[in-house]
Amino acid sequence: MIARSMRGLVAIAAALFVTGAGAQEVKHYRFAYDQPRNTGYSIAGDLFADKLKELSKGTMIIDQYPGAQLGQEPQVLQLVKAGDVEFAIISSANTATISPQAGVMSLHFLFRDENHVVKGLADPKVFEALKTLIDETTQGLHVIATGSQGVRHMYSKREIHNVGDIKGLKIRVQATATEDTMFPAYGAQTVHMPFGSVYTSLQTGVVDVAENSINVYLVNKHYEVAPVLNITEHEANNALVFISDKLWQSLSAEQKGWVQTAANEISSKEPAKAFDLERAAAEKLKKIGVKIVDNVDKKSFTAIADPYLDKLAKDLGPHAEKIKNLIRAIN
Repeated sequence: MIARSMRGLVAIAAALFVTGAGAQEVKHYRFAYDQPRNTGYSIAGDLFADKLKELSKGTMIIDQYPGAQLGQEPQVLQLVKAGDVEFAIISSANTATISPQAGVMSLHFLFRDENHVVKGLADPKVFEALKTLIDETTQGLHVIATGSQGVRHMYSKREIHNVGDIKGLKIRVQATATEDTMFPAYGAQTVHMPFGSVYTSLQTGVVDVAENSINVYLVNKHYEVAPVLNITEHEANNALVFISDKLWQSLSAEQKGWVQTAANEISSKEPAKAFDLERAAAEKLKKIGVKIVDNVDKKSFTAIADPYLDKLAKDLGPHAEKIKNLIRAIN
């Protein structure tokens, strides 16, 4: 009787020990981005979190920090490099603050249309070229996926029907060599500022125009201070997903496989979902009375932009030129 009781106690103790050990193996990781939920960035976060949890059997849990809770994109990049944030999704334009050649992804009219963006971001050769670019030009972090928030358009208090309509206007742009070349070529003045300052700057007239994707314009309520959305489609709103090298080096080969497989979910699924969000956002904006100018003369922009494509990519460097050529070759 005593022996049976002892065996029972030993079994219970063993079960508790295993449960405790299993609980200790569960680790939480931060995934940061500067946009609210219900954006392409949160779609990326959800796809990654769900797949990583599934593959790791609940031992690797992603905690998302949307809305710039951990800082604006340039600051978050530094946190990832330092290992203080494990994962982040960052625009390729802001990635140029640590690796200028990443600005190639912001070349105006590099991508022909929505289908070209989706195909380009899922292309294995493009991904490998982007991964190599980051690994060879910076330290402390690695690219594990590509993402999208659609394409960028210009919004303002005024209508823009052709390139002549932005002559002399102050436009808030991301701080890249690409933007600082292209918008002045169109005749506009560029202004740099963190994304979080755009609303107030449009409101007060510090800038006349801002540019971003439709859903970003909607969820951040920029339509309140810039009620005209001009469908210029001048630039793909690309993003890169990063992991800190500090975390990467600490993972086992199996865990690295889980992370990369989960990240592949973003590259293969998120861009198309982001464009679905764009279409839904446009319908919502129409219903609340936003003026959408969808007959912009894009040829007036491409006539200026196209000659810059090859030159800018070459000036940025060999990685940028290779990425540009790979993207342009995609049918």
